[in-house]
Formats: sequence, structure tokens, C-alpha cells
Amino acid sequence: MAASNGGALPVVDLAPFFAVGDADDAGARARATEAVREACQATGFFRAVNHGVPHELMARALDLSAAFFALPDEEKAKVRPAEGASASPLPVGYARQPAHSADKNEYLLLFNPKLGLNHYPAEPAGFRDALEECYAKLTDLGLLIQDILSECMGLPPGFLEEYNADRGFDFLTALRYFPATSSDENNGISAHEDGNCITFVLQDGVGGLEVLGEDGRWVPAEPVEGSIVVNVGDVLQVLSNKKFKSATHRVVRRPGAHRHSIAFFLNLHGDKWVEPLPEFAAHAGEPPRYRGFRYNEYMQLRMRNKTHPPSRPEDVVHITHYDI
Repeated sequence: MAASNGGALPVVDLAPFFAVGDADDAGARARATEAVREACQATGFFRAVNHGVPHELMARALDLSAAFFALPDEEKAKVRPAEGASASPLPVGYARQPAHSADKNEYLLLFNPKLGLNHYPAEPAGFRDALEECYAKLTDLGLLIQDILSECMGLPPGFLEEYNADRGFDFLTALRYFPATSSDENNGISAHEDGNCITFVLQDGVGGLEVLGEDGRWVPAEPVEGSIVVNVGDVLQVLSNKKFKSATHRVVRRPGAHRHSIAFFLNLHGDKWVEPLPEFAAHAGEPPRYRGFRYNEYMQLRMRNKTHPPSRPEDVVHITHYDI
């Protein structure tokens, strides 16, 4: 179920999880589950195909996102979040990275539409519907992947489903990266790890997403039509006591072209306590690699990295902040 393709991301076919029927389906699901486990231990990233999100919806959402970001700045500014007016964990609506930021992109962020927190642009027509359809489909995919991961980790059935049952902190971001101005001025998003549970990325044909390999070289996650790039974040790395890898990745801007992507973050509620699970520590005869923490505390530290960047790179907070 996992294809090796010359140093690129492993490919996992999720079709068996949508099949209903005989023992062959059970065997195919077991092989796909093993492929996910291997990918999460080796790279923390894989490319999902036959994932249940319609290709037409993905393409439509990316096209409409590109149309939105092509609007004049004054139109996009109408969707900026009002200061202190939202109860959401992060500011919803349109934003652009400040001029001093090393990251060169603009984005539109939304939370679960059922919460009533979002600001939607009036144009282009159909954009809101496409975003909300994507949100629903990617939520379903996130819950499926979470169930697969629970089995990969040898946890009791439904463990992660119960542990991460609140969908109030998930969010979706549509992004546009500006063209590179030179070979030295091409940063889209600086090298980082995701702080959440699971991330999905839909991308247009421009490319630029790269994953840091174990050998220290950057592996391009080149666009493949209809596929979704999947990675695990810091929460799963901590729960698994570093058995699953929250991989370092970045976006490098290309000359002469904007890059558009849609990222969905299956998150954890801010009140949840995060620490290595006994199955990967005490029960496995291994010391915990992290001290426990409240998830919201970690989120706030990561936000401070962006709002008040430290003068020294070594002072940027990563999950290593909780290393034992």
C-alpha cells in the first residue's frame, strides 16, 4: 500500500478504508495501516490517494482561493478580523504576514463553520461554499486518519477518538505565497514542525513544500494532482514518546509564480493534557522523553514566536521546550 518513489514522500492508498465487504478488504486495510505506521515513524509525512475528498472539490477550492487573493488589497481587507472581537483561539479572516516577518505569504483562516466564528469574503461567488465543503470533508478524513493512527500505535479501540473528541480547535487556512524575488529571498514559511495532531495540505501545481529528511537534505513534496499531503504534528510525537515523527518542513517560493495551498489542522482542545502515553513509556520500559503540559500553554508559546519573534533563533520555542 505504500509506494516508494525515489526519495519522494511515501504514497498511501486509503481506498481499503472506504470499501465494504470481505476478508480481502480487511487484509488491504491492514497493509494500508502498516504503510501509515511506517511513514509516520520514518518521515512523519506521506501522500494520501483515494482519500475520499473529491478531486473536483479540491481543484475548485484552490481556484476560488486564487481568485480571492488576486482581489485588490482593499477588498481583502474587508475580511480582516476585528481586534478582540472573536472568541476563536486564533484570529479568523484575512491576514498578511507583517513586512518584518521572514515568512512571505497571506492567508484566510477559518474554524469549524458550526461555531459561527468565521468571516467570509463576499467574492468570489461560491468561495464560502467550497471552503465549508472542504472543511467537512477534511474533518472526516482527519477522523479516519486518527483512527488508523490509533491502531498503528497499538492503542485501545477508540482511544484517540475519545482523547481528541472536541472539534472546536480545528482550523483551515487558505494561503497564497508571493513569487521569489531572488534565490536568496525565497522564504515562504520558515522551517518548522506543526504543533497540532494531523495536518493535510492541498496544493496547486507550483510546488515548493519541502520536508527535511533524516540525512539532512530537503525532500520536495511535489504536487501530484488529486493527492493530499499528510503529516503528524508535535502532539502525536509527544503521545508516542518520539516513536512518531513530527517532521521539519518549509515552503520555498518559486520565481515568477504565486503558490496557492489549503491546509487543514486537526487539533487538540486547549484544555487537554499532553504527555507520553504509558504504552510508549512506563509500560514499554522506557523513560518519558517529555514532561507533560497543557496544550493551550504550548499554543501560546508558539504564537509568541510569531507575534514577538525572539532576537536569538535559539530562543524560539519548539516542542523541545518540554524535553526531559
